[in-house]
Amino acid sequence: MASAPTSKYNSHSLENESIKRTSRDGVNRDVGETLPRLPGEIRITDKEVIYICPFNGPIKGRVYITNYRLYLRSLETDSALILDVPLGVISRIEKMGGATSRGENSYGLDITCKDLRNLRFALKQEGHSRRDMFEILTRYAFPLAHSLPIFAFLNEEKFNVDGWTVYNPVEEYRRQGLPNHHWRITFINKCYKLCDTYPALLVVPYRASDEDLRRVATFRSRNRIPVLSWIHPENKTVIVRCSQPLVGMSGKRNKEDERYLDVIRETNRQVNKLTIYDARPNVNAVANKATGGGYESDDVYHNAELFFLDIHNIHVMRESLKKVKDIVYPNVEESHWLSSLESTHWLEHIKLVLTGAIQVADRVSSGKSSVVVHCSDGWDRTAQLTSLAMLMLDSFYRSIEGFEILVQKEWISFGHKFASRIGHGDKNHADADRSPIFLQFIDCVWQMSKQFPTAFEFNERFLITILDHLYSCRFGTFLYNCESAREKQKVTERTVSLWSLINSNKDKFKNPFYTKEINRVLYPVASMRHLELWVNYYIRWNPRIKQQQPNPVEQRYMELLALRDEYIKRLDELQLANSAKLSDPSASPSSPSQMMPHVQTHF
Repeated sequence: MASAPTSKYNSHSLENESIKRTSRDGVNRDVGETLPRLPGEIRITDKEVIYICPFNGPIKGRVYITNYRLYLRSLETDSALILDVPLGVISRIEKMGGATSRGENSYGLDITCKDLRNLRFALKQEGHSRRDMFEILTRYAFPLAHSLPIFAFLNEEKFNVDGWTVYNPVEEYRRQGLPNHHWRITFINKCYKLCDTYPALLVVPYRASDEDLRRVATFRSRNRIPVLSWIHPENKTVIVRCSQPLVGMSGKRNKEDERYLDVIRETNRQVNKLTIYDARPNVNAVANKATGGGYESDDVYHNAELFFLDIHNIHVMRESLKKVKDIVYPNVEESHWLSSLESTHWLEHIKLVLTGAIQVADRVSSGKSSVVVHCSDGWDRTAQLTSLAMLMLDSFYRSIEGFEILVQKEWISFGHKFASRIGHGDKNHADADRSPIFLQFIDCVWQMSKQFPTAFEFNERFLITILDHLYSCRFGTFLYNCESAREKQKVTERTVSLWSLINSNKDKFKNPFYTKEINRVLYPVASMRHLELWVNYYIRWNPRIKQQQPNPVEQRYMELLALRDEYIKRLDELQLANSAKLSDPSASPSSPSQMMPHVQTHF
């Protein structure tokens, strides 16, 4: 049954709010409009529960569970509450209370979510009502543990735009002016035999043979050799990414690796040194030697200079975000807010990532030298630094499709371990590989958009929608750890791309203040007094925190733009009618206005 527009307010999802208002996303509803459903979404069960709302107390409602979402509708006349939670967002499901629990609403389920909220449901103690709900939720929230497909493979949504065609590596490198006399495209990794976590297509120095690449791969962690990410259109300095060299405690050397970095430096004859940015703190890089890793020392790599950027590892970031959740959900403690926020160190980490990216961008923009960026394995901090530096340097990536290409290229194709960092469909919530690295990157982008409000074509909703679907498992975009795994699972054939949803309704994600500028480099201020907590993301579940969506200034500007478009349309119609009259010889001009030339009005 086709969806009918409805204005019911849902405070729990920006993207799902739009689903309830329109049927263009292909959402179906059960009789009585009790449950929105996507094509391919199947209702599994429903049950009457008490939702223990942390803001308004217990609310009686009916919860519906499908193979995609948990959906709760209030049954109380004085509450219009709706909860709409994709099961992919769920990190952990625990039983609270026992059969002998006596307190009111003390028996039920406690659900921890990946998007900084918890859900608690109280159920009746008789009739195994909790066990049924627990088993169904566990089965569909963690399909990999039950040999079930992730919902993205069952999703039958259709869009008028195919998001999988957004990124074509050959076209993107061609846009950058590659290949050229110094850089070539190689298909040495076509079958992922050189490096199973790299994309099939790589850009490498023209003077480096495929055999050279194989030798270099043996000396780089996970075989992730230095390859080009971006080239400056004028001074031809480059950003190159890779993993750490396998130096070890004994200080091993590899002549091919040393020569290869020299060849990268020589692709631009105006620079004498190659700059290497190691994202790690110095002490961590030294400690990595004990496990066979390490860094490029000046006495071995003579024509390179090394800088450490002091960005901490995935475990530190995970603990920092946990502390953020503690201070924002369910309640914000106003009296100690600043000291509480400082104790999380979250903004400190944001500052270090942005500062590192600014250094990379400045080196390349100034033409001082080409830059090599790496951390340990080159898929976490490295992706943050290269993508943010490219966003600062290249205005193309600040458009909607340009940003999608940036994410596809630097994060998805170059093997950021989305499956391990997010845990799609995986019940192991305590996995040490989980970490909010991509969230941190999007937060950095948001910080930049706050400092440069006219520089980005996309708005805040665009960024939040990306993060919502990072977890939702509705689309195939962020599934699996690398390109080779996605190809094996035929992700582009069997799932829908998130960019299909966004690009089929771009107006919703556009920044009305956007002013397109070519070759403008953005240098955000990365000092603590210019950074702020992203309230509309981290504290959006709290109804007491006033949401800035939509921004009243932005809304008024949109109305004025619509009015302008309406005037232009009417003017065009008048000009067309006037033109027809002038070209008709039988129509003699009866008034001076009919002799009026074409009017051109510039808005």
